[in-house]
Amino acid sequence: MLLKTFESRRGGWEMYPTRWSVLVTLVLACAACGPEATYPEETQEPGNTSRSIIEGNGLSLNGLSLNGLSLNGLSLNGLSLNGLSTDAFKNWFNADPTQRNEIMKHVVACGVPSGETRTYTSQGITYTWQGSLGLAPSWASGNAATVVEQQVVSACMAAHANKFGIHVSISLLGVNGAGNTIPYTSQELTDYGVREACFFGNLFDGSTGTFGANDGLALASNESAARVCGLSGSQCSPMVYAGSCSQSCTLDATSTFYTSCTYNGVTYRPVTTRMRAQDINRCGDGVCQATESSGTCAADC
Repeated sequence: MLLKTFESRRGGWEMYPTRWSVLVTLVLACAACGPEATYPEETQEPGNTSRSIIEGNGLSLNGLSLNGLSLNGLSLNGLSLNGLSTDAFKNWFNADPTQRNEIMKHVVACGVPSGETRTYTSQGITYTWQGSLGLAPSWASGNAATVVEQQVVSACMAAHANKFGIHVSISLLGVNGAGNTIPYTSQELTDYGVREACFFGNLFDGSTGTFGANDGLALASNESAARVCGLSGSQCSPMVYAGSCSQSCTLDATSTFYTSCTYNGVTYRPVTTRMRAQDINRCGDGVCQATESSGTCAADC
């Protein structure tokens, strides 16, 4: 299936320090905690192609600041080979190739369609980034990113953030920058049966950042989850917790995902995430999970 789950099905990364820095931080944090993110092939059902499941998200929160993504030439020159050939991008990338590589891996996965890649050579090393969700078709084709494309790619990256750097498969749903629904299947909704969160914001404008809100995920006192950016509290700073999705966002006609979110007077193009029930950890199952400790689950740890 096509990893529609980033941090879990096409969605999950963490990043930051100054919006560009934040994005960088988030990317690094997740990348440092687990195996490298992978993007599976898409699965098909009669008449439907699923493109929303993303696995291996785990983007670190430090990458969520994207500080400079709008300044490095990408947003002006397009997420194309020409857009990667500018001196501005070269200077930005060479400042920290390891970190920038992680950020670009997520940017390309979110913005560029499956089956396409972006390649960049720096200091004798060639980096190849795989497209997956295709959320920014105009930007991916070489044009300047529209505000809506900036928003939905930012939302996608925020959905990939993982405080613990653990790769969790998730389902990422919504509408891309061109207004088209991200393909999904009924089986996907069944497999990823837990409504988790919605994410929105803008990492490219140098000031907005990202927001995460809860879409119904409620953990019992003996439960915990690696994905906490949609739960109350400042657990995923610099991402801001925005309460309940239902308070700020508008559902599509089928009530499956949100098409827009308005927060502090600004309307954004969000992404909606779902997770699997088996990815919720329970104290007492005999396994000490990364989300548990002797203080929170003495029975297991």
